Amino acid sequence: MTVTAIVPPNGYPLPPEPELTPAEVIARAEAIAPTLVARQAEVEERTYYAADVHEAFSKAGFYRILVPRRYGGYEFDIQTFMRVVRTLARGCPSTGWMFCLGAVHSVFAATVFSERAQDEIFSVGDFICPATVMPGGTAQPHPDGGWVINGKWGYCSGAPYATHFIGHALVTRDEDQPPEPMLFIVPRDKFRRLDDWGQQLGLKGSGSHSIVIEDAHIPDHYALDTHMSMYTVSDQTPGVSLHISPQYGGGPLSFMMLEAACLAVGIAHGALDEYEHLMQSRTTSFPPIVGRAEDPDFQRWYGEATGKLAAAEAAVEGAIQQWQDLCAQGPAAFTKQAEWRLATICREVVRLSWTAVEQYLFPTAGSSSVSRGQRIERVWRDLSMLQSHAGVSVVLQTMANRELAKARFGIVDTEH
Repeated sequence: MTVTAIVPPNGYPLPPEPELTPAEVIARAEAIAPTLVARQAEVEERTYYAADVHEAFSKAGFYRILVPRRYGGYEFDIQTFMRVVRTLARGCPSTGWMFCLGAVHSVFAATVFSERAQDEIFSVGDFICPATVMPGGTAQPHPDGGWVINGKWGYCSGAPYATHFIGHALVTRDEDQPPEPMLFIVPRDKFRRLDDWGQQLGLKGSGSHSIVIEDAHIPDHYALDTHMSMYTVSDQTPGVSLHISPQYGGGPLSFMMLEAACLAVGIAHGALDEYEHLMQSRTTSFPPIVGRAEDPDFQRWYGEATGKLAAAEAAVEGAIQQWQDLCAQGPAAFTKQAEWRLATICREVVRLSWTAVEQYLFPTAGSSSVSRGQRIERVWRDLSMLQSHAGVSVVLQTMANRELAKARFGIVDTEH
């Protein structure tokens, strides 16, 4: 990864630690992650990570990893951010998920919104912005300009400490046509969080609460006629013009898929950590009674899981590097074929991570090790929940294959 000296434009603030490096911020995550393991039950009970953890993340600079330099951020590359995500998710899946989906949207906001909008939304310093892709609610034109937003949006991971929210409202522009989604961003004082998370199968502590917006007036520059997953970058994206790093001209679709892949690898590694502990501390159930680490069957199961996770980690690192290489080439490099090819790599990463846990670690850890609240049991639940996410179950499992093939062979959809 590369490090460039931080020299912000005149009038813009330096980050809290101007000399902070990617290696140092990753080391901070590695130091924090082990402390998260013992707090997993507490996080699930609360439904989000504690205020002291939030403060530790802020002090470590995590919420500014991807914020542009001109706004007092570090503007580190996504490789740095995703390593922090994998590390935190390894310690506590819910915490890693909530952090990732709250802090990651700095890249999207810095890519697509105008300079005027960015000057305003990034003025808060730390930027935590959950986002949802499911359109909901309505947007009505305001007599004085801008829009009035009303609605409820679910699964807003990162909501408890959010500074902003990105959602999609439905807009009726032609009475003869169905409503179309409009992407918007609102600051914290324009929405409220519901206490409606924690009853799901997994990721109970991911802070994925619903957000409600009531008669919020936003300016025109806070809205875009697009959908996050369908936004097509061009040579003239606001991010390319405004910022030093080319990552603010990268493809949003493939970037979203990288998030799921990195989380899956990190979460699964937590199960492998616990399995290693069991290998060293438990014996076999049937004669000959020996330590699990000495048993050929446990050796095979451990090796299978380790190999799959090593392959998944290598694949996601490769996909991240490909994404960064495309950024360096310029936004035009993010063709549909390139984006969907990266998405299929992410799908295989998720599959490998899930297989390692579901086929090898979970069924052989032993009943007492997968009882309620045990680490491997929690990972199984959390990865099961990840499997049900629309980005994984729909986009990666079905759309990715079709869209990649259509892009490769020039197949154009026709209306019937």
